[in-house]
Amino acid sequence: MAGLTLRNVTKSFGKVRVIKSVDLAIDDGDFVVFVGPSGCGKSTLLRVISGLEDLSGGEIRIGERLVNEVQAAKRGVAMVFQSYALYPHLTVEQNMGFGLKVRKIRPAEIKSRVAEAAATLKLDDYLGRYPRELSGGQRQRVAIGRAIVSAPEIFLFDEPLSNLDAELRVHMRAEIAALHQRLGNTMIYVTHDQIEAMTLADKIVVLRDGRIEQVGSPRELYARPNNAFVAQFIGSPKMNVADVAPMTEILRSSGCDLTGVASVGMRPEHLAVTAPREGTFTGMVALSEYTGAGSLLHVEVEQAGTFLVLQNGPESAETGKEIGLTIEPGNIHRFNAEGIRLD
Repeated sequence: MAGLTLRNVTKSFGKVRVIKSVDLAIDDGDFVVFVGPSGCGKSTLLRVISGLEDLSGGEIRIGERLVNEVQAAKRGVAMVFQSYALYPHLTVEQNMGFGLKVRKIRPAEIKSRVAEAAATLKLDDYLGRYPRELSGGQRQRVAIGRAIVSAPEIFLFDEPLSNLDAELRVHMRAEIAALHQRLGNTMIYVTHDQIEAMTLADKIVVLRDGRIEQVGSPRELYARPNNAFVAQFIGSPKMNVADVAPMTEILRSSGCDLTGVASVGMRPEHLAVTAPREGTFTGMVALSEYTGAGSLLHVEVEQAGTFLVLQNGPESAETGKEIGLTIEPGNIHRFNAEGIRLD
């Protein structure tokens, strides 16, 4: 097992710089998730770490070893892709052991490693089956098993659950978390789904336009986002961010310090519904979406725009109804004109 260090890492395709001077330190045994919008460079960065893409500049170290010029197969990493990439004519056992066979590992050792990985992933009863005889979740477990048997220092996952249905994604997410607890290896996981990031990660790396916006634990990024971009990307539903000007008088009267503030952020779960004209804000419910555990309200707030509000419980404010909204001053996030957090 080993940690990972990136120093001033860049990657360009022709004249287009996709990864821009990335510095990152990942400790041995960490589960790190790269998140960001489509095109932010998270999968490209993962491929650069793996050696599947050449580095344009900077340094990559796995443990103390500089791996810039080391080919992918010798870096001590194993990658699990979005597509399962299983050989259809090989059994589960043969698929899991294929990489070891290519490396000319002794058959007895291959069999032992495959059996151990199969037990870990609960695939013992499927070793003789072919990929066509497996469910999507079982195929993905085979792909993960193929990575396990190679005994890597670092596991790399590139959106491994995006082809699965919602229920199976939740199940496989729990399996991957449990796998990390059992193995203890460093794992780096790419996803566009911030719920996956929040539930899996020890540390989240938020990327935008090839740069790191913030690195921290899920709790740190949720409670203290560095800027408005991270604030809206982390959390579901996303944070409401609005121009402070129309709300200046209301917010100041409720005890909010607005020195240097250009915009404010309020999470939907921190806004509470009250009687009309009794809250911090007053608005009209433009849409009410029933979620089972509660409702997601789209509330048109006077002069401030539309706010998302999570209302828990069976009762729901009706569409077209005027309501009040209240929030504790400590739950209001303040940003300057550049979108940077103000403490």
